[in-house]
Amino acid sequence: MFNDSDCLRILEEAMSTTADFAEVFQEVTESKSVSLLNGQVIRAATGFDSGTGIRLLSGTNSVYVYSSDNDLEVLLKLAKEAAAAIKGNDKGQIEALKDLCKTSMTRIEIDPMSVPKKDMVDFLRKSSDYALNYDPLITQVAGSIASSVRTAKIINTRGVNTEDTTNRIRLSVETIATKDNEKQSGRVAPGTMKGYEFINEYPIIDKTKECCDTAIRMVNAGYAPSAKMPVILSNGFGGVIFHEACGHALEATAVGIKMSYFTDMLGQQIASPIVSARDNARIEGEWGSYGTDDEGNTSSDLLLIENGILKNYLIDELGARRMNAKPTGCSRRQNYSYAPTSRMSNTYICNGESDVKDIIANTEYGLYATQMGGGSVDTSTGDFNFAVNEAYMVRDGKIAEPVRGATLIGKGQEILKNIDMVGNDLQLAAGMCGSVSGGVPVTVGQPTIRVSSILVGGREA
Repeated sequence: MFNDSDCLRILEEAMSTTADFAEVFQEVTESKSVSLLNGQVIRAATGFDSGTGIRLLSGTNSVYVYSSDNDLEVLLKLAKEAAAAIKGNDKGQIEALKDLCKTSMTRIEIDPMSVPKKDMVDFLRKSSDYALNYDPLITQVAGSIASSVRTAKIINTRGVNTEDTTNRIRLSVETIATKDNEKQSGRVAPGTMKGYEFINEYPIIDKTKECCDTAIRMVNAGYAPSAKMPVILSNGFGGVIFHEACGHALEATAVGIKMSYFTDMLGQQIASPIVSARDNARIEGEWGSYGTDDEGNTSSDLLLIENGILKNYLIDELGARRMNAKPTGCSRRQNYSYAPTSRMSNTYICNGESDVKDIIANTEYGLYATQMGGGSVDTSTGDFNFAVNEAYMVRDGKIAEPVRGATLIGKGQEILKNIDMVGNDLQLAAGMCGSVSGGVPVTVGQPTIRVSSILVGGREA
């Protein structure tokens, strides 16, 4: 890491023309991972990466440059080139640097970087051996453990001087069942900001069995029907629909350029009155948490929706300038090679008052989606479609036969208004989110909810 005086020299070079704001983002990341396929090691890696990003703003104009060469002279030259490229009319000032503020949301007992790769391989082999001997239909097992330690230092012309350290570790197990050329999968992929004790305490055999059972049930299932119907979305990763179809539309990245269907809707009813939602980056140990965002702002617990009313957007520095608002501590980037922008952290629909058994019992006919797959969304229109990896029909208030091949199709803003039951079993689940500032760890979540009507795409009438 550069010392403060070197960072100030870079800022002075960056502010030599017409920028009104500049920041230096320095990052060092260590990583370790192993991956197995059917019990055989296919990848074992240890990594180290470091680099520096320099951003200049002038009004809503921006220039971003970066380098993995941390030589001071190289970065001074980059800052000078960026200063020549920025378009603006005023020249900003550099405020006195504040005392360094260090943050971390991680509390670890066993440093993952100290654990031999052999121990990681042995742990994953327990899962592979179990799954490959579980049932002849299980034809493939993949497993991985990946951990990282990232330290980011941010200094800017407003005197911000911060350093945030995050330790993350994630486990993934996926089993594939094959029958008559049809393949179906079961998967778990928990992630956390704890240490390797998280792996040691994980019930790997029980979870591997669940993956096998899911894959076998789905490969033996009939096809889902095609029709509009009530859909019950299970807790945990069911929240990916809210993340994709609604959360992205609340980011300043889209709102600031009026490309979101939630633009200029603060204070308006955008969801059912029984829906409240938060983006909370300050949950200790949670996969998507952080102490300081990638612009040097303190992270936040942001109320997005309260009783259906839109309360806040997710706003970064550039978005704040476009929206005449204040940043909300949600600026993130994959690494130093990306400029920061507004992103989600741990985003979830809050608990409601219904028991899950009552939600099912009050559904005469519908789909119960217990595991979601991938999908896509257009934040300008709200149109989305998501694959369902595991689902069951609900008939006469009871869970009936499993079905496969279902896709959920709709508009995010319509789904929010059509939620008519919210459970009391909130659960969070780890994931990765891709956007203009790269892939970042996020948590999605919700209690079990029921949407009164969604178009289900399937093969049966």
